[in-house]
Amino acid sequence: MKRFTLPLLGALAVLGLQSGEAAIERLTLEQMVQKTDDGLYAEITASEVIRIDSEVDGPELYFTHLTLEGESLTTGLPETVIVTFPGGFVSETEGVWNSEAPSADDQKIGNKVVAFYKHLDNAGGGLECNFLYASHGGLYRTVEAPGQNGGTVVLGRGEGYAVDANITLESLTKAIETLSKPEEL
Repeated sequence: MKRFTLPLLGALAVLGLQSGEAAIERLTLEQMVQKTDDGLYAEITASEVIRIDSEVDGPELYFTHLTLEGESLTTGLPETVIVTFPGGFVSETEGVWNSEAPSADDQKIGNKVVAFYKHLDNAGGGLECNFLYASHGGLYRTVEAPGQNGGTVVLGRGEGYAVDANITLESLTKAIETLSKPEEL
């Protein structure tokens, strides 16, 4: 198994890396909304790992594409978006592991998630994509709360993450809508 390194400054900037050392950018929800193109509440309907061999960025660049079908958290409109992150395996022996990728449990087909993404012209090897912002820090699983007052709950990840604590999808959507509105003069 190979260790994954990010070869491109564009991808490094999205991940908040400096000086070539791996570190996830600490983000508030407000910062996440400002730095991304959109957030989705969606079901993961497909997953594909691709390999790119680049003369500029090097051989064996692996990326995982997740197809998300759901709705925009800023507009409420239905959307299908493919989000991408570095790493993944095209077979049991060909691919790379990326410690900052969403866990295997987080990216299972059928999961309902909240995902934040930003379009990149070149994520590596010339790949233009909607990059999962902050890798695993941009994907949040959801669960359905039991009982009459149930509803969808977005699972927080702790201090330093945009969604730091469990929050209802309704409350998160309202917060994102508020943060997405242009400031009035």
